[in-house]
Amino acid sequence: MAREYTTVDAAGMELRVSSPSKLYFPDAGHTKLDLIEYYLAVADAALIHLRERPTVLKRFVDGVGGEPFFQKRVPDRAPPWLQTATVRFPSGREARELTPVDAAHLTWANNLGVIDFNPWPVRRADLDHPDELRVDLDPTPEASWDDVRRVALVCGDVLRDHGLVGFPKTSGSRGIHINVRVRAEHDFTGVRRAALALAREVERRVPDLATSKWWKEERHGVFVDYNQNARDRTVASAWSVRPTADARVSMPLTWDQVAAVEPADFTLATVPALLARDGDPHAEIDANVGSLEQLLELSRRDEEEGLGDAPWPPNFAKQAGEPKRVQPSRARRDDA
Repeated sequence: MAREYTTVDAAGMELRVSSPSKLYFPDAGHTKLDLIEYYLAVADAALIHLRERPTVLKRFVDGVGGEPFFQKRVPDRAPPWLQTATVRFPSGREARELTPVDAAHLTWANNLGVIDFNPWPVRRADLDHPDELRVDLDPTPEASWDDVRRVALVCGDVLRDHGLVGFPKTSGSRGIHINVRVRAEHDFTGVRRAALALAREVERRVPDLATSKWWKEERHGVFVDYNQNARDRTVASAWSVRPTADARVSMPLTWDQVAAVEPADFTLATVPALLARDGDPHAEIDANVGSLEQLLELSRRDEEEGLGDAPWPPNFAKQAGEPKRVQPSRARRDDA
């Protein structure tokens, strides 16, 4: 039996789509072709956040009901027009990753089962110096959605107080992300250091709502995840569809929307019309590039007052100045 397929036009190219009627979101009734048509509708806006950025292929070949897998290497049999960049991981290994530049790249990835796009905060012209600081607000189980919104607004204030412009978006899950374009003049360690200073300042301003503590046993409220700025850490990009039952979207917001935003309002079915009606809230993100110097000065002041580095993700080698990488409760038992 011949395998079902169709073709779509993407960036002036005719691309073959296999199994277009395959249900990717059974509860919502959305197919693989629906997903592809969504990304074609929002491609211009989505590519502001993806263009020329190394991007992990998180593949859901059986839709959201199946187990995804991460494919960090572009297949050897990829089409010759596909653009890529070779990135280096903390382990020292390298991989050739997709660097989307147009809608055809998005369709090619969707056809492999990619639902959400997870780009690095660098562009292929300079793979060692991020041009984006990322604020990832991760609520603990007891935190409310209103807590997340309130902490996001405080993050916006801290950024503005330190000469930076943040662009908020729903994560498409339980959190909020804030993207901040910065000059590509610091390495990953420097950008992470600025993000840690930001997290600690947010915690100082709203200690009952926010935490910068890495260990889950020490957290409360909303965790400001500074480690999302370490090398090879990625988050879903703006306009990405997330693998939820209702096909939620990581939706760009204005700051005026944050206080009352409801993530369920933004789905594969609703977002293209909202974009067409209201425009792109992040259209000017590349015109708002700032310096990290004020946050790095805050970091220097923290260090002078005894606040050194904080724990790194477990796949990183122990860093100079990093505290003991063990859960505090276990460290207390070991020291007893």
